[in-house]
Formats: sequence, structure tokens, C-alpha cells
Amino acid sequence: MPAEDAPMIRLEDYRPSDWLIDTVDLDIVLDATKTRVRALLKLRPNPHGRPGAPLVLDGDELTLGSIALDDVPLDPGLYSATPQTLTLASPPDRPFSLRLETELDPGANTKLMGLYRSSGVYCTQCEADGFRRITYFLDRPDVMSVYTVRLEAAKAEAPVLLANGNLVAAAELPGGERHFAVWHDPHPKPAYLFALVGGKLDHVRQPYVTAEGRKVELAVYVEPGKAGRAGWALDSLVRCMRWDERVFGRNYDLDVFNVVAVSDFNMGAMENKGLNIFNDKYVLADPQTASDGDYASIEAIIAHEYFHNWTGNRITCRDWFQLCLKEGLTVFRDQEFSSDERSRPVKRIADVRTLRATQFSEDAGPLAHPVRPRAYKEINNFYTPTVYEKGAEVIRMLKVLIGDDAFERGMDLYFERCDGTAATIEEFLDCFIETSGQDLAHFAQWYEQAGTPTVVAAGRYDAAAKSYTLDLAQSTPRTPGQPQKVPLVIPVALGLVGRSGDLPLSSISPALKAGGVVVLDQPSLSVTFTGLSEAPAPSLLRGFSAPVRLELDLGDAELLRLFTADSDSFNRWQALQTVATRALVRAGASGDLGGLDAKAGELAQALEGFLAGPATADPAFAAQALRLPGPADIAREIGKDVDPDAVFAAHRKLAREIGAALAGPLAALHAGLREAGPYSPAAGPAGRRALRNEALGLLALGAPAEASRLTQAQFADADNLTDRLAALAAMTLIPGEAREELIARFASLYAGEPLVLDKWLMAQALIPEDGTLDRVRGLMGHPAFSPGNPNRVRALIGGFAANLTQFNRADGAGYGFIAGIVIELDRANPQVASRLLGSFKSWRMLEDGRRELAKSALAMVAATPGLSRDVADIAARSLA
Repeated sequence: MPAEDAPMIRLEDYRPSDWLIDTVDLDIVLDATKTRVRALLKLRPNPHGRPGAPLVLDGDELTLGSIALDDVPLDPGLYSATPQTLTLASPPDRPFSLRLETELDPGANTKLMGLYRSSGVYCTQCEADGFRRITYFLDRPDVMSVYTVRLEAAKAEAPVLLANGNLVAAAELPGGERHFAVWHDPHPKPAYLFALVGGKLDHVRQPYVTAEGRKVELAVYVEPGKAGRAGWALDSLVRCMRWDERVFGRNYDLDVFNVVAVSDFNMGAMENKGLNIFNDKYVLADPQTASDGDYASIEAIIAHEYFHNWTGNRITCRDWFQLCLKEGLTVFRDQEFSSDERSRPVKRIADVRTLRATQFSEDAGPLAHPVRPRAYKEINNFYTPTVYEKGAEVIRMLKVLIGDDAFERGMDLYFERCDGTAATIEEFLDCFIETSGQDLAHFAQWYEQAGTPTVVAAGRYDAAAKSYTLDLAQSTPRTPGQPQKVPLVIPVALGLVGRSGDLPLSSISPALKAGGVVVLDQPSLSVTFTGLSEAPAPSLLRGFSAPVRLELDLGDAELLRLFTADSDSFNRWQALQTVATRALVRAGASGDLGGLDAKAGELAQALEGFLAGPATADPAFAAQALRLPGPADIAREIGKDVDPDAVFAAHRKLAREIGAALAGPLAALHAGLREAGPYSPAAGPAGRRALRNEALGLLALGAPAEASRLTQAQFADADNLTDRLAALAAMTLIPGEAREELIARFASLYAGEPLVLDKWLMAQALIPEDGTLDRVRGLMGHPAFSPGNPNRVRALIGGFAANLTQFNRADGAGYGFIAGIVIELDRANPQVASRLLGSFKSWRMLEDGRRELAKSALAMVAATPGLSRDVADIAARSLA
């Protein structure tokens, strides 16, 4: 179907499927170019569907080989088949079976959707609608079936054969050259959760016994020779299973749980029932080839996909408009797991950094959409930060709003009531209405309204009355398709901070709830606190209790007081960020850098006092405190007529001045935090490395000669990738021959390690210099780069698209380069191409010249004949 002819799918048009498929029996004979798929579907009319409706099965680039109804071959006049649909105009008005045969070419499937072959391994990716590329089917999440799958392959080519569920049979075929395996999944599931894997794979195993006493065999499968790098993933799996039993009362429900790592994968990972398929970058780890960030990501993503077993698999979503019900909820769960495993304040800061960088910018641009969108042309384009990260924030707000106890009971009720169903947001919220006794109809607007609300806060202290009045007001800017906005329910967790710490909260206002939460659910409100013997500084949105922008009337001196005295770690960090952000926004918007010297002195003094105190008690938090808001953060805060070069110049000057002022303490910190023992990815050592390397990065700007010496020594002496990668990143900030030598040394040291060289590619793509575009073009010819591998593309091309100054070059060459790559890539892998095109999402906030150049590049993409639905949709929405 041409992209321009793709129908608009609307939530309001949802109706149940006219037909249901109770069981699916698949017989799949794997072959690199001619895989045969025989499907036996047991269908019946849906009592909630339309009586006498035709049966229309979905397909995608399929060719029908044969079809039989109740084992009787169908006359061609009784059905019609196209690559996109298989239609029976008058199916029996009773249960019946349908046998279908299709033939696939997995080796030619560059879209990496459906069944494809990656580095000699057969694997599948069926979310959102890839199963229709395997056989004709009712490919929608509310059609749930029990699957039995027989896989057959040549033993030499695919000695490992895996599918969903439990293994029920396996044997060699006569002659000994071929074999088969039969897998059965007793839990009904939608087609998007189907998976198979076949190939030469090594593995690590571990037995596990659930809290209910079920014996489970856990295994992680990887490419031959890489089993030694799978241990951390397996360890993470065990820990998250125990955590889910303890915190949410969820036990695993099959006899095996398999994780498979493949090198070519469009997504991070996929939660297929009992057979999770992962991008190998989120499985493979050892100290020499994985950074601390990699270890943390593997831990979190292993947990995320496992947690989907209940929030996504046992309870799936009725339709794709409910995607946040599984993704936002599961992101919340994996964030909580990582917070318990590591530092909760640091995890919260990291998650908010991600939210602001990705979701706030999405909300502010042409691709803004609600957490639950109301319409789409291509569902793959709605796997977005809004659905995932903002969806998680909505769950977190719900917990703050109704309290821990009601939230826990609501989750228990949801698992009990909706198990085995395809659920909706309304059914989810109903559980919490019941356990909390609160009316959540107003709160539910968070799912329907796009945009990032702004909360304006102002306070006044009455010394005579010993009272403090806090005025709060909210507004949400217009977004595409939603010019009018309603007030939302915003839980504002707060404290009042005096010279020595928190002051008591006493108020008769009904807006103040238990736990120090003020519920702002109208355009504005005022709350008066009494019994205060000194003027307080308000600490608002503690723990970032709502995904909003906060405009606070505190001066920088009061903010620096919060940095030193606030009991809330998140707001201590936020106070320092706000001081730096204000200065950078002023300088970046005006181009006048004159005021940054004094502000750098204030910030350096605050940081020096902080580092001289007990900062190393939580070094991971101290590392966050040292990191300034990035240029992209400042551009987002300016919001319109942004000159990326001016923003970058302001950021570079402030960082350079702070680095110079703190050169002595930073060098001492770098020396004192050097690890003496062997590498460990645990939170403590990782936090110390984070602080040490943050200090090195500031030194690279403030004292480049000293930093160059320390960087080269760190690279030479390091026993782990984290420290070598930090040395490389610091050296990219110091132009010259030494930098190019270190870049070459890194590539030589890690030749043959694609996942490490991805980081090498990205580090160069992010260099904020005029020659970077030519560097990137040259690297496209390097053996480390492959345009067919999504990881390589994301590292080099995606890295360049994230380079604020070079993607946004004043001559438009950066826009033209990315647009050209998108057009070329779209022919092979539309999903990766459409995500790359999303790098234009903030083009409207640029100054006039760049804005017109970016618009022209987008228009060039939109005008390209034969675009995929994925890319055409992003281009059209970006230009609308």
C-alpha cells in the first residue's frame, strides 16, 4: 500500500474482532531463502463481533501457497489473496479450521520485522505488526491464542531451535542431518508476542525456584565464543525475578525462560513470552568491552523485558492506543528495580535527565502527542518517549497522589482482575479508584492531553504572622491538534527549607495532603503555611513528583541554600542545575557571555564547598552535581529563535571557567578516586568512577594541558572500558595531534569488537567542530561501520544527529546529510530510518535561517517517491 494511501486508525473506531483464533499450530521449516510456514488456525465467531462478517486476515508482502478449510482445499472463487490480505467473504458461521502455507526469504528481510536471518541466526520481531509477515493472521493484540510451534532445520546450520513456552519434543530426523523441536505455550497471547530463534549459539544456564516453588531453567544464548560475556545478564535476570516476587508478588509461570542476543535488531529488546530476544548490546558485558553504563543498561533492560511477563504478556493491551499501559507501567517497574539495586536519588536524576532531553523536546515540537494517542497511520512511530517515559511518570504521579498502600492494593487488584485479558487504561485506573476511594476522572486527562505543563510558583513570607503563602499556577502550551488545554491534576511534593534544614509543614488548606503533597488541580491556588519563625525557601516537586516545567521566583542565593540544606537529594541537584540553566539561557539567547564569569565563580565556590564535604559518601550523586545542563537542555529552555552556536559558546565558556577555577580540587579528586582493586560493576565502584571521570571532563575544558596528560595516563593504565572510554571522551574536547593519536589507539585496541567501536564512532560523531561532518562521511567507509546494522547506524549517524552544532550547521549541510541518509535507509529498514528522521523534531525552535534549511530538508524527504509508511508519517507530521 502506498504511504499516502495508508488509512488513519482512530481510537474512536475500535470494535472487537469479528473472529477469534483459539489455537495456532505452526510447522516452520527454516531455510535461508525458502522458509516454509504451515499454519493451522482454529477460528470461531466472536460473540461480541458482527454476525456473518467476512474473515479478513492481515498479511505483509506474503504469497499464499495453499489454503484449506476444515482440511478441504478451498476453491479460488471462495477467497481472495493479496500480499496484504487474505479474505473469506462468506466463512462458516461456526468454529472451523484454516490451513495456510506461505514461503519466506529470511535472508532478504532487511526490514528486520517478521522472520529474518541475522549473522547466520534466524530470529523474529513481531511487535507491533510483524507476525503478518510470517503468515496471514488476525494481527491485533486483542486476539489471543494458544500456540504450538514445530521448528525444523539443518542441524549444522541451526543446532539450537527455540520458541515460546515449554519444550515438549525434540529429535533428529532420519538421516541425522536435520532435526526438529516442538514448543508449546499454554498461555494465550497475541501474535506480536510470538518468537522463534534458530542458529549456532552458546549459552549459560542457571536453575531457579520461584517463591511458589516452580522450578525454572534460565538460559542466556549468545553468539559462539561469547558465553563469558553473558553472566551479568543472567545475574540481572535472577535478581529482577526475586525483586518482582518480593515487591509486586509476581511469580514466573513457565518451566523455562530464555534470553537470546542477536546483532541485528531494530529495538533494544522484545518481551516475547518466555523467549526474550535482545539487541546484543543489552546482553554482552565484561570489564574490557562494556562500560558501567552498559552494565546498568543491561540490568535495567533485562528487568524491563522480564517484568513484561505480567505487565504486557499475562495482561496485554486491547489495542495499540493502550500501548502505554504495558510500556509506561513496565518502565515504572524497571525504574523502581534499578532504584532499589543502586542509588535511588541518582536513578531519579538520570531518569529525569532522559525525560527532559527526549520527551520534553518531543512535547515541544511537531511530533507531540498524548500518552494515549487518539489516531495514527503507523504504530511503529508511537514507540516514543511520551509513551514510555512520560507514561512511567503518570504511574509515578498516581502513586504519589493516592499513597503507597492504595497503589500496592490497586496493582494487586489489576493483576487479579485483568489476568489473561487485553486491557484498557480505564480498566487499569478502575482498580485504583476502587482501592483508594478517589475519583480519578480528572487525573485521567494525563493520558489524553499532550504537552508539558508549566507550573509557576511564587511565595511571600509574613514575619509578623510567621506565615508563608505559596501561590501556584499551571498552564500547558498548545500542541498539534490540541489548541485548547484543560488544567491537569499535578501532585506537588514539597518542603520548606530554613537555614538549618526542613521546617515543619502546617496548613489548614485542603489542597495539602498527607506526606507534604499539594494537589494543584485547577488553574491556580494558594496555600498558607503557619508557625514559621524564619522565611523559608520552598523545595517544590520533590523527587520530581510530576513531569512539568517549574518556574520558581527564588533568587540564585536561595537556590544555593537549597543545594546545601535541602533534605531532598533530587531538589539539591535541581537547585544547582537551575542556577546554571538561568545563566546559560540568558547568555545563549542573547549571545552576551559577559555575565558568565561571575556566575562561574559562584557555582565553582558552591561546588568546591560541596566537594570538600562528605560528597564522596555518595560519589554517583556528586558526579551528577558536577555535570552542567547540556547545550541541548539550554536550547530547549530557550525554546524559540535558538542559535545553536551561541548556546554552545555559552555552555563551553561556563564549563571552562568552572573547570579552571576548580582545577586543583578536580585533579585531587581524580587522583584520590582511582580504584585499587579489580573492576566491579557494582553501584559503589561505578559511582566512584563516575565522579572521577566527571572531574576529568571538566579538567579537559578548564586545564587542557594537565587534562591531556592525565587522560593519556588513564587510558594507558585502565583495566576497564569505562575508564578508557572516559579518557577518549575527555580527549575529544582537546583538539590536536594527541587526540587523533588516542582515537587511533582506541580503534586498534578494540578492533573486532563492534559494540565497543560503536562508542568510538559515536564519540567522533559528537565532536562539536566544523570538520565533524567530513569525519563522519569518512567513517562511513570504515570497516567498523555497516549501514545494514541498526547499532552502527544509531552510533555514527544518530550520534551526528545529536550533535547540536554540527547537525544544525548554519549552511544546512547537516540537515541535508541526515535527510539523504534517511531516504537511502528507508528502502532497506523503514523503522530505523523513521527514528533517524525524528532528529528533526525540534526544527521549529531554531532561528529563521536554520529553520528554513531544516524545513527544506524535511520537504525533500517528504517529496521522495515510494517512501515507506513509517518515514512518510514522520515527515508529514513534522511539516504539518
